Amino acid sequence: MLTILNTTYTDTRAADLAWALGREPLPALAALDLELAGAKLQLRLLGASHQVLLEEERGGHCSETVACIPGSSTPLPLGVAKRVGDWEYEFAARVEVLSPGSFAGRAQELLALVSDHPHGLAGVFPGSPHAFTAMLAQRYEGQVHWRTWHAYPQDGQLVATRTRVGVRVSVPL
Repeated sequence: MLTILNTTYTDTRAADLAWALGREPLPALAALDLELAGAKLQLRLLGASHQVLLEEERGGHCSETVACIPGSSTPLPLGVAKRVGDWEYEFAARVEVLSPGSFAGRAQELLALVSDHPHGLAGVFPGSPHAFTAMLAQRYEGQVHWRTWHAYPQDGQLVATRTRVGVRVSVPL
């Protein structure tokens, strides 16, 4: 699903992004509710980037926020591995710096991929067709995965994140 976000572009630098786990739902400009084999997932586009809310039928829940969070002291990490209740949570982020031509091509490719996907949500900010946040989710081998992309065309930066959440699997000794 592709939407035009009717708001000012507030997260204007990749370096301003922060990561938070467990935050309450923030006001969303657009949301996509998904049911993925017993997991309820809500992808949320914020004026300042994204939030994902996950709830399993067995009662577990998880909230991930990557956004410009005023007063946040947790910058965007390269990687996180945490235990959240009975789940294992893994997060990774990277910043790609692209030339203007490469950036435009990559932006078009990602927006086409996400907007045509039944588990995808993308929002374009006013002012540039390449200023966007995009999210894509899937369930694979009993785990929920999502990827996000945050585009900063003025700097040629694309922030890509990937998250995996799943029940901890005990390995017999």
